[in-house]
Amino acid sequence: MHEIAYAKINLALHVRKRREDGYHLLETLFAFAEDGDVLTAEPADDLSLRIDGPFAAGLSTGPNNLVLKATIGLQQLMQTNQGAAIHLDKQLPIAAGIGGGSADAATVLRLLPKLWGLTPDPAVLDRLAAELGADVPACLASQTVRGEGVGEVLTPVAGSDLTGLPLLLVNPRLACPTGPVFKAWDGVDRGSLAVTRPLTAALAGRNDLQESATQMIPGIAQICAWLSAQKGAQLCRMSGSGATCFAIFDSEDDMQKANAAADPTWWTLATRLR
Repeated sequence: MHEIAYAKINLALHVRKRREDGYHLLETLFAFAEDGDVLTAEPADDLSLRIDGPFAAGLSTGPNNLVLKATIGLQQLMQTNQGAAIHLDKQLPIAAGIGGGSADAATVLRLLPKLWGLTPDPAVLDRLAAELGADVPACLASQTVRGEGVGEVLTPVAGSDLTGLPLLLVNPRLACPTGPVFKAWDGVDRGSLAVTRPLTAALAGRNDLQESATQMIPGIAQICAWLSAQKGAQLCRMSGSGATCFAIFDSEDDMQKANAAADPTWWTLATRLR
């Protein structure tokens, strides 16, 4: 059995305040691409993880890997000792602001119950997802949702104005760790994210982490400026804590032309929104 770990996009990301525990209260719009990493699982007596693909280098296959943490948590939740041989085809850049390990872990939570012939309680599965990471609950459904709290309080929104829109992801092939980006946020609350149709809210919104991420990786500003100059690009922004930037295009043709014209040193993914 196999499933796609869909790339996560923050159409907008408003940082409202920092809590005493160091976490930040957010308002965000999660959306998802049609493509991403690919996970495959086969029945096995024990647990194993194999990783390959263009961004596999440096990733651990040991117990600290979020995929195996999700698997072990699922075993405990379902009270099963069934194993799995898991293969992760790592197509998305690491520390890139597009889900990464969170999407991979969420995909395991969708994939393995089917492999094992089990049906977990959705509410309990959501709690396990939240324990694994703030973005994992959103990645579990991989549908357009509004996120609040630290990103784990989710409200479904109508995604009809997003589904099928051409999407181009661009990354400078530089990792952008989340912690330092949040730490460098200037602490200014610039206001709430509008509650309206997703694309309308996104166009009126912002990414409050884009400035601090750009201070660490100046190439983010270059990519966003380049995307904004492309024909048919209606929304251009950095996703999450970076360094991946995205543009939503009016047409598939405009998106493909932009992809063909991108700097060859960049990583790009030409896809569509789910």
